[in-house]
Amino acid sequence: MPGTATIRAAGVLCWRADGDDVRVLLVRRTEYKDVSLPKGKVDPGELLPETAVRELLEETGIRATLGAPIGHVRYTVGGKPKDVQYWAAEVVGHQIESARFVPNDEIAAVEWVPIAQAKKLVSYPYDAEMIGTLQQRLKKGHARTFAIVVARHGKAVPPSAWDGPDDLRPLLHRGAMQARRIAPSIAAFGVERIVASPALRCRATMEPLARLIRLPIKAARGISQDAFEDGTAKPAEQIAKRLKRRRNVVLCSHGPVIPLLADAIRAGTGARHPGVERASTLSTGEFAVFHIAAETERPRLVDVEIHSAG
Repeated sequence: MPGTATIRAAGVLCWRADGDDVRVLLVRRTEYKDVSLPKGKVDPGELLPETAVRELLEETGIRATLGAPIGHVRYTVGGKPKDVQYWAAEVVGHQIESARFVPNDEIAAVEWVPIAQAKKLVSYPYDAEMIGTLQQRLKKGHARTFAIVVARHGKAVPPSAWDGPDDLRPLLHRGAMQARRIAPSIAAFGVERIVASPALRCRATMEPLARLIRLPIKAARGISQDAFEDGTAKPAEQIAKRLKRRRNVVLCSHGPVIPLLADAIRAGTGARHPGVERASTLSTGEFAVFHIAAETERPRLVDVEIHSAG
């Protein structure tokens, strides 16, 4: 119906290696009597990655790190449009062992099912399609990925309203709110290192994330605006280092530097993904997640996604 607000939701296709086979996690829902993938609606203030990991934890007891997006589904519920974004997530032993699931009014049971059987068992064709996509990625060696997250700092005091050094320009109230909002969703990708331009607006944007995941912020002048302006920026070196190490990382930088970071990822992965171009034009409070295959000889870009704190 025109004017009807879209219900936004997020879900996770969890998978784990089981010898030579792969199993995926399915849930049996109490009310609907169906078999599907874990998912749920966005809570106020959440971005979709935060919703995905929260709903997975609430429904199954599993704390997972999101991998690359695996599917995007639109359908209607009670006459209202619903939009659900799904991610793949590999789950390892300790995550399964620490999970505590109790049957409840929403989820009657959870079950790890061999991947071929799971395609036949799920109640909805789009779930089967996503499981098929996972099979294709497994065959190509693209299922295991690492993430390079590129973030632009939150909204800062404009240069025209600031009479101090540019690198000391602080965030506006809106920028501080953006920083708090993006932190849980960047954390959903299992970031293990936080790297930021030394500028106050970049460090302040990363502070809520640093507190949340209890990691220090490493300053890198090579991705600062000062370095860009004096010709000493080194975004390609920063990206080369991240592609070599193949660990989940976030880099927080500035508008003029971000296209150089995106170009370096494009060059380092041979990427032709349209999302790279969009990631080059991030607004304040936005971040891009570059999902890169972790097991191929040369890093290969699997997908790119963009999220905005608004």
